[in-house]
Amino acid sequence: MKKIQILGTGCVKCEKLFENARAAVDECGAECELEKVFDIGRIVDLGVMMTPALVIDGEVKAVGKVLSSEEILTMLQSE
Repeated sequence: MKKIQILGTGCVKCEKLFENARAAVDECGAECELEKVFDIGRIVDLGVMMTPALVIDGEVKAVGKVLSSEEILTMLQSE
């Protein structure tokens, strides 16, 4: 099972990235765990200094932008 984390403070962009990730997971049909990470310490530990950020299985895939559900779906399918 893939673990997808959305890192951020809960801002509008972070919420939109979470919604897009959820849509990508639904479309993909893969079993995934979605998690919102608000803790600044955990975010910094992942080397992220700008939010929102997308992490898949512990690997930072995008920082500082809202990916579309199609972009996230492509990442999930290529893993």
